[in-house]
Amino acid sequence: MFHVFIKYLHVFCCSICSDAKLKDPFSLAQKDLQNLYEDIKKQLLVSKAELNALCDYYFDGKGKAFRPMIVILMARACNVHSNKEGALLPAQRSIAMISEMIHTASLVHDDVIDDSDTRRGKNTINKVWGERKAILAGDFILSAASMALARIGNTTVVSVLSQVIEDLVRGEFMQLGAKENENERFKHYLEKTFKKTASLIANSCKAVSILVNSDPEVHEIAYQYGRNVGIAFQLVDDILDFTSSANLLGKPSAADLKLGLATGPVLFACQQFPELHAMIMRRFSSDGDVDRAWQYVLKSDGVEQTNYLAQHYCQEAIGQISQLQQSTERDALIQLTELVLRRDK
Repeated sequence: MFHVFIKYLHVFCCSICSDAKLKDPFSLAQKDLQNLYEDIKKQLLVSKAELNALCDYYFDGKGKAFRPMIVILMARACNVHSNKEGALLPAQRSIAMISEMIHTASLVHDDVIDDSDTRRGKNTINKVWGERKAILAGDFILSAASMALARIGNTTVVSVLSQVIEDLVRGEFMQLGAKENENERFKHYLEKTFKKTASLIANSCKAVSILVNSDPEVHEIAYQYGRNVGIAFQLVDDILDFTSSANLLGKPSAADLKLGLATGPVLFACQQFPELHAMIMRRFSSDGDVDRAWQYVLKSDGVEQTNYLAQHYCQEAIGQISQLQQSTERDALIQLTELVLRRDK
């Protein structure tokens, strides 16, 4: 079924680009993302050298810039839809930059909470500088993002993106808890996934649409596309924890199980192997739990079921974005769903 969807998507992508070859989403956004990390570093510039070093650590240009890329493409797609011109507004590019700053600050804080040693193939900030300085660095990046957001001067946009920070905190608290009931557990997992990952993409997409269009329906299209792609992205991330090597991921595999987290593949596997229930409730804390849970997931169709779920969210995203007027950027956002499903790191 997954392969059928990919084949359908490939045919669909070809059909929307008969006159010219469909541009790779990353290549299409590259010009607008030039100097992105340099611009972020300017926002973080302070006189204290050590704080600069901490804040610049992850803004080394080696990240995927996945979120800013989506925001740029959504901005241009909304601009074409709204005024027939795709020219990017400076405020829209600022939102792309702010989205990367909020994301990176959340990574810094996550690594402290999870006591992680590696991120993006190198030592984490907390490993290099210690937990206290890492927390302060994350806070400083968030404060700089908030100041950049205030400079945009649009109260609705400020409200929309402020929701992201609230969701990140609530999502982190949700991750610390577990549900006894199986149905509640999956709902809890998806809601946590939205708050921790998809809210940033959804609300950033909504924010750039607000700057160019007053129609709430367009805002909702942008929001729902970001929401569905964001959830699909995290579902694939959860799959990769079981299927990808540590070298590809840039972080240890089975990391979620070791942190006591039951993600999609585990929750689906639990339907076939009820023995997982007790392990989930004790957050894989007993000797041998992580290895046993790993084996149950591999014996089950948990990975495949999670893939189907990610596919469903990508189909929803395509349905939303297809309501916008045809443009190169809109078509690239459709193609992006295929890249999300196929990614291996």
